[in-house]
Amino acid sequence: MKISELCIRRPVLTTLLMASIALAGLFAYGQLPIAAIPRIDVPTITVSARLPGASPDTMAVSVAAPLERQFATIAGIANITSSSVEGATSVTLEFSLERNIDAAALDVQSAISVAAQRLPKDLEAPPSFRKVNPADSPVIFLALTSDTTPSSQINEFAETVMLPRLSTLPGVAEVVINGAQKRAVRIRYDFDALATRGISVEELRAAVSVIAGVGPIGSIRTDRQVYVLETKSAQPNAAYFKPIVIAWRNGAPVRLQDVAEVADSVEDEEAYAEFNGQRSIIVSVRRQPDANTVAVTDAVRSMVPRFQADLPPTVQLRILSDRSESIRDSVHDVEVTLIITAILVVLVILAFLRNWRATIIPAFALPLSIIGTFAGMAYFGFSLDNVTLLALTLALGFVVDDAIIVLENIVRYIEEGMAPFEAAIKGSKEIGFTVLSITLSLVAVFIPILLMGGVVGRFFFSFAVTISMAILLSGFIALTMTPMLCARMLNHNSVHQDKPNILSRIFEAGYDAMAKGYRVTLDWSLRHRNLMLLLTVGTMVATVWAFATVKKGFMPTEDTSIIIVRTEAQPDVSFPAMLERQRQVAAAVLTDPDVLYINSNVARTTFNPTINRGSIFVQLKPRAERDGGASITDVQHRLRRKLASVVGIRAFPVPLQNLRIGSRGGASAYQYTLTGVNRDELYEGAGRLIERLKVTPGFTDVTSDLELGARQVKIDVDRDALARYGVSMEMLRSTLYSTFGTRKIATVFTPANDYWVIVEASKAHLLDPSVLSRVYVRSSTGQLVRFDALAQVTLGSGPIAVARQSQLPAVTVTFNLGPGFTLGEAVTRMAQVERDVNMPAGILGQFAGTAQVFQDSFRNQPILILAAVLTIYIVLGILYESFVHPITILSGLPSASLGALLTLILFDVELTIIAMIGIILLIGIVKKNAIMMIDFAIEARSRGMEPREAIRQACLLRFRPIMMTTMAALFGVLPIAVGWGAGAELRQPLGLVVVGGLAVSQLLTLYITPAVYLLLEQVGTKLGAGRREAMPVEAPDEADGKSLAPVRTAAE
Repeated sequence: MKISELCIRRPVLTTLLMASIALAGLFAYGQLPIAAIPRIDVPTITVSARLPGASPDTMAVSVAAPLERQFATIAGIANITSSSVEGATSVTLEFSLERNIDAAALDVQSAISVAAQRLPKDLEAPPSFRKVNPADSPVIFLALTSDTTPSSQINEFAETVMLPRLSTLPGVAEVVINGAQKRAVRIRYDFDALATRGISVEELRAAVSVIAGVGPIGSIRTDRQVYVLETKSAQPNAAYFKPIVIAWRNGAPVRLQDVAEVADSVEDEEAYAEFNGQRSIIVSVRRQPDANTVAVTDAVRSMVPRFQADLPPTVQLRILSDRSESIRDSVHDVEVTLIITAILVVLVILAFLRNWRATIIPAFALPLSIIGTFAGMAYFGFSLDNVTLLALTLALGFVVDDAIIVLENIVRYIEEGMAPFEAAIKGSKEIGFTVLSITLSLVAVFIPILLMGGVVGRFFFSFAVTISMAILLSGFIALTMTPMLCARMLNHNSVHQDKPNILSRIFEAGYDAMAKGYRVTLDWSLRHRNLMLLLTVGTMVATVWAFATVKKGFMPTEDTSIIIVRTEAQPDVSFPAMLERQRQVAAAVLTDPDVLYINSNVARTTFNPTINRGSIFVQLKPRAERDGGASITDVQHRLRRKLASVVGIRAFPVPLQNLRIGSRGGASAYQYTLTGVNRDELYEGAGRLIERLKVTPGFTDVTSDLELGARQVKIDVDRDALARYGVSMEMLRSTLYSTFGTRKIATVFTPANDYWVIVEASKAHLLDPSVLSRVYVRSSTGQLVRFDALAQVTLGSGPIAVARQSQLPAVTVTFNLGPGFTLGEAVTRMAQVERDVNMPAGILGQFAGTAQVFQDSFRNQPILILAAVLTIYIVLGILYESFVHPITILSGLPSASLGALLTLILFDVELTIIAMIGIILLIGIVKKNAIMMIDFAIEARSRGMEPREAIRQACLLRFRPIMMTTMAALFGVLPIAVGWGAGAELRQPLGLVVVGGLAVSQLLTLYITPAVYLLLEQVGTKLGAGRREAMPVEAPDEADGKSLAPVRTAAE
């Protein structure tokens, strides 16, 4: 090629060009962020609304449904889900991947404004939204503990100092205080004391609200001065409110302390968090969907010294469960693997060339290709993560291929006596088309991946682009720098060693024996072509069988050293009972030898929306320090068995994963959602499905968001009685809420914070539903009317939470997989179980989250492979101007796929999307051997050589570069296949696939390709198919040394 000759004749230009590539890459490397995986978060916004005291049904019908109907009009909405519990609704909006989240937020704000007129007027505040996925776990926790300082004071510091500063950090979506103990004044009134004095609850509420209220009262203006009027503000303590006069009876004041217990308390008495069994205030930080985890945690960590400087010495601040630690470890270990792979590849080249000077030439291509790729990664906005670094590690085995091919061809001419300068020009010109074919056809494999949509396509986009850039850059270097170095570094003495050392002689003897063995077996295979063709067909059949047999999954379970234990008690459990059982679970978890520490939380949060659910974040020791090197899955199964013995509560341990798909959370890893118009029919069918799944082999930790055991008191209001006594419905509702709800009746403002004043009935009277008969309501005539004169009550049961999806009632079943059970098997078995329980026709079931993406990706896998093969065929057909030769080149693909699948079966590893990318990568690698053979055979045929002799000479002549490039690729992938280092679970399947595929295909394609070539040559001759060698060619140039004589090969 002319570019090669230009670079050979102008070494300064070539050197400066390569230096520019290296400098650009080194500069870009420092700008690349660190992440666990590529940024593929689905744009997600969560809208929250509160109506304290409202039942889940009321929240679903009056708040969630109007919001959902309005949100459905927003462009780019992919999914709408909602969950309504007592007093709160959360609506989650998932947008298409292409939607800009900031623009979507503006649309959401507009939709909320439009829907506001259809929402209940007594909402606590207008609905608010955050750019956060409620199913995502926090990226870091900060624990505040003390043996002496009250929790309310610690909470004050967390809320007034830590929360504002952390919330403003870039990438932070939400800062939540778990176990919050914010100060409040709590008024617990006595039914009997109020009734005796003829005071209603509403009168008490109104009196306290007036005293604690604030408002403008004006100013006094004189000729000279202005006096601003100000009343003394209320104080946020019980002592201030106790002497308040709420009414006058019999000429004497009735003070608040006469009819109620007034205490310094907290806003939420049903919130509790512990760190290793010690009461704590735990601050959790969530990132925005498009934020970098490492950058967010670094920013949080930078604030910790400032917080510690402001804390009193009796309070300790600890960093817990920093998810960036596992990310850094994983990225570091991949970088180490990258270095090990580079060393192995260089040693492979040295073993074949047996000359340091010749080895250095292709070795230069290795770091230059990788470093130059960093510049492209920075241009595309990629990060240094497991996927891009995996692409670079794999590329190490391929980037030297082109340089090796060019070097080997030049060395061959030098061995024949040609001067190095002329050999470099002639060898690079002769091999240029082969290098171009190999490079472009290998890159073509990734075109279907680049065009893939959805989460999987976004996940592997950076992989495909990164490895493609490295391969293209290596091809450019092989055609520019490599021949230039050959012309100046090689000579006859460097090629022909006078006194090779013993190691060199051993390698030479080994290679000669291998080449001689190949020549003998090749001649035998050419005499038995039909047997080779039968073997080709056999590999196709065996590949289909292996694909049907291999276990299938979505993604390997990554060892992040964090397990989330979700707990669940019966729906009607009280907070003290739930807390006691949660502590039993936490104590059992702490007894595990591989647990470093835990933080436990029982409270109503977006993570645990109801009081019967809790969560425990379990930080494990690094894998190297665990007993027997246990994996995170081993610890998960061990904890499951241990926690099953805790009575009255179920615990579901799930490893925390960096890739989290879907917005609906759950106690287990995988979700299956049922939707239907008829809610009663839906709940009945879902209940049958859940019970059947609990006894179905392979499914573990089966649960759902359907909880119907909540006890309810249903009130049937007599509207005639209301009219007769002069009681309004609003007064009745307000009285009941002040009695049985945790009602905020006033807010006390201070310069640093604001505090609630809460009214409720004395806990001593709230023992059973009969307490309703002791409630009095003030009528319009001033008379106190007993509640049981206005309504009748009945006991019943209902849902503790109401879920909806796509504006329909929904039930989400969550489950984990048992040992040895794959997601592919679960998908198949779920369909069978649904048929067995006779699910009504009006109920639609579909997988959600990770399981849904797996189902879609598995369905598209054959199409993806076919697209990759077709793309390569088109590229090769264009390059060779032939319909036949691309088929010959691709004939070895079934053997590669067979080797890959058999390796997975042998090592009992699932065929995940990571492994599938390895198979697609094999398509690009394996055809390289055939290209080198076919390219030479075409050249020989154009000079008049017979097909059989042409392909024989091609196989023998290209045997050394084929072995060199294959062994370089094999040893380049070997460290990945071994599964060493943090995050190796994610990378190992791809390594096993490539190693197995290369090993089998290398053995078979050396014999299959010649047989297929000869068959298609016969067919092509008969049919007159287009062939590149049939086109007019230039007369052979004697200076080029081309003749019809057989070419001497290394094997001969």
